[in-house]
Amino acid sequence: MNKSSLLLSTLVALALSLSGCKDASTPPASDAAPKEAPSSAVSIEAIAAEAKGFTVGSAMTVKTVYVFFDSQCPHCAALWETAKPLKSQAKFIWIPVRILNDVSEAQGAALLAAKDPVAAMDEHEASMKEQKGGISAVGDLDAQRAMIRKNTDLMNRFGFASVPSIVARHAVSGALLTREGSMPTADLANFLGLQIPAGK
Repeated sequence: MNKSSLLLSTLVALALSLSGCKDASTPPASDAAPKEAPSSAVSIEAIAAEAKGFTVGSAMTVKTVYVFFDSQCPHCAALWETAKPLKSQAKFIWIPVRILNDVSEAQGAALLAAKDPVAAMDEHEASMKEQKGGISAVGDLDAQRAMIRKNTDLMNRFGFASVPSIVARHAVSGALLTREGSMPTADLANFLGLQIPAGK
């Protein structure tokens, strides 16, 4: 491989690493088989009926944003923070999945079982930021672990390859929106058709 090809490969890998978290067991793009087609089209109705998550924002709004996330994913942590200024305009339903490792399933189950999942998520992300590993899963979480596996199966059926994966309808046009990866608040607002908060 010449220097130009090596540089291009490095830049592509860097760009992919910044967009979202992927399963560590997935081989590098150069060695991977072609991506399988999704077994079903992305459907908000299917997510609403089958997925289990927790809500952040106004429960009264009709604007709903679904986010498949992994508790161990730093890009999901970034989106958790950048979505907060938009919670007065839309409700975000955070759907935990197990993509990165076994800890993801346990922590996702703990978040679903929490009396206040939003506070638990804030606690978890603060712990992750301090490199302390996040919240601990305690007690009987078999039912919640089953929910995590079901969420993960649904995400895989849709063909998403990384987290966070966002599914919503545009607030103005009503068009179905899907995106993998995090983004700043202003870009997220534009993507969803929401107002950009002052100072963002």
